[in-house]
Amino acid sequence: MRDDWLTSSHFVMFGLLIGFAIAHSGLAALRPYAEKRIGARPYRVIFALVSLPLATLLIVYFIQHRYDGLRLWNVQGVPGVEPLVWALSAISFLFLYPATFNLLEIAAIQKPQVHLYETGIIRITRHPQMVGQVIWCIAHTLWLGTTFMLVTSAGLILHHLFGVWHGDRRLTQRYGEAFAAVKARTSVIPFLAILDGRQTLEFKEFLRPAYVGVAIFVLLFWFAHPLFIQATGNLG
Repeated sequence: MRDDWLTSSHFVMFGLLIGFAIAHSGLAALRPYAEKRIGARPYRVIFALVSLPLATLLIVYFIQHRYDGLRLWNVQGVPGVEPLVWALSAISFLFLYPATFNLLEIAAIQKPQVHLYETGIIRITRHPQMVGQVIWCIAHTLWLGTTFMLVTSAGLILHHLFGVWHGDRRLTQRYGEAFAAVKARTSVIPFLAILDGRQTLEFKEFLRPAYVGVAIFVLLFWFAHPLFIQATGNLG
């Protein structure tokens, strides 16, 4: 076994993830106070100006160093693994993006608001972003098999697990008993509330443009993925 596998990139990536988590969750915690003082739209712009560059930096650094460290396994040539990774990645995007987001609010075209949802994918899990991130990490950890990927996955999952607690706490402070009722009828673990009868699955609620948009995005990303990897790898 190599004795030089623990490269500095492991620590840099984990540090970048901690920095992003502090900025992202910290700004989310400050939202109620900041919006009262400067308004919802300006605060959304500030949030984006902080979060998007940090997220871009994380993505670029991850792609450039994804094979760093020790290669624990290599299943990239095993039949069926690549379609499985793509299928899991597509599912992860369905959880990550269209679940609770109004794109016009994200872009501050409409006034950003805090919503109390209990429909669509929230019936499956109250924290779809966390579930989507875990699925994405499983898929990419399987595909890459490196210690760097394990560090990346650990950081991302820990951040989103914290987000479960942090998000529930903020909604409890804002909505009180109304959120407690939603919390009682939903679950963090996917499908648990449906299986134990607290919730039902309404397929018609998934007939939304957002899901069509994500499906198109996944298809386009599948074709553009090699070019995206190449372009990112050429960055300094």
